[in-house]
Amino acid sequence: MTADIESLVLEHLRAIRATQTDHGERLTSIELNLATLGQQVGALTTAVYSGKSDLDGLRRRVERIERRLELTEG
Repeated sequence: MTADIESLVLEHLRAIRATQTDHGERLTSIELNLATLGQQVGALTTAVYSGKSDLDGLRRRVERIERRLELTEG
């Protein structure tokens, strides 16, 4: 009977080890996805600031044109 208990314990330990291995692989996958998302957020942030800079330049040009054509009140 002791051998049966030891066998049962070993079976459970093997199942736990397999589950831990699976969890480790899933965690690695999650970490890679998170790193990719971080890179994408960085790229989007750069794009947003670049677009804002372009819009600021256009706004300054329109304001200058309005002033030269005397279309503004001020």
